[in-house]
Amino acid sequence: MDYKFLSETNLFKGLSEDDIKKVLPCLRPEEKTYQKNEIILHTGQTTNKIGMVIKGGVNISVVFYWGHGQIFGHVKAGEIFGENYAALPGKELLCDVIAAKNTEVIFFDFSALVTICQNSCPYHNELILNLIRIAARKNLLFSSRMIHTSSKSIRDRVSSYLSEQATINNSNHFSIPFNRQELADYLNLDRSALSNELSKMRADGLLDFYKNSFELKKI
Repeated sequence: MDYKFLSETNLFKGLSEDDIKKVLPCLRPEEKTYQKNEIILHTGQTTNKIGMVIKGGVNISVVFYWGHGQIFGHVKAGEIFGENYAALPGKELLCDVIAAKNTEVIFFDFSALVTICQNSCPYHNELILNLIRIAARKNLLFSSRMIHTSSKSIRDRVSSYLSEQATINNSNHFSIPFNRQELADYLNLDRSALSNELSKMRADGLLDFYKNSFELKKI
C-alpha cells in the first residue's frame, strides 16, 4: 500500500502516513485491477463501497437503451467515485463506471468510513469532513458541465471547456483526459462536428492541438 500517495489525496487530506496506516484497516480496503474498457460498476448495480483510483483513470458513462453511451465525467488517480450511491443503500446506479485505461482501484466500505469504530479512531471525523468537501467540489464540476453544454453553438461549447481547462492548469498549454469521442460525448456533440470545429478554430488561429494536447492562442 502506497501510504504516501494516499496522504496526498483529498479523501485523506490532513492525515499523515502513520495516521493512514492506523485508520486504513477500519475502512476494510479492497484493491482490484481492471483492463482498459472493463466495467467496474454497471447500471442497475448497487454498491456500499467508495472507489478510489490508484493508477489509471475511469469514465462515468450513461448507456442509452439503443446501446449508445455518453460520458459524463472522468475520475483521475487519487479521486473517488461511487460515494453518492454508497451513501444511499439499495440505490441502483444510473451509470456505468468504466476503466479508461489499465487501472488500479482501492475500495473502502462507506459505512465503516463514516462511523466511529470500536477503537474510537480520531480520524473518522476528518475523513467525513473531507468527503463533504469532495461532494461540494463535484457539485461545482457538474455545474461547470451544465455551463459548457448550455450553448447551442459548437464553438462556444468547445471554447467554454478549453478555457476552463486552461484556468485549471494555469497554462494555455495542457492535456485533457478525453479522446475525441469522449470529449464529444462530454459536450453533447457529434464527433465529426467537434473535429470540424476544432480544425476551423485552428485555421482561425485560436488554438493548436495534437490528440488530447491543446495550446490556446490569443489573436
